[in-house]
Amino acid sequence: MNEITRALANENRCLILNWLKDPVAHFPPQKLGDLEKDGVCVIHLAEKLGISQPSTTKHMKILHEAGLVKATYISQWTYYHRDEQGLKTARNLICNLLE
Repeated sequence: MNEITRALANENRCLILNWLKDPVAHFPPQKLGDLEKDGVCVIHLAEKLGISQPSTTKHMKILHEAGLVKATYISQWTYYHRDEQGLKTARNLICNLLE
């Protein structure tokens, strides 16, 4: 539970999760990797956030460790998409905590 609350406690990470709901609407086409199937390249996430790629990678690591996103590796790049099952689990944990 601590990993989930830590992941959701940052505005940038919440923005990323929202953008990844509909990657086609929020990101340009990629040379490698399908936005919906493979996810969004960390470079595009960094550009949209206006922060460095290493900082974005740290945010994505936290989201990944919390089980909220999955990573796909293509060439030397990492692509991220939402882990809907992980998000459902997180949602249930939070709801149970607040009941």
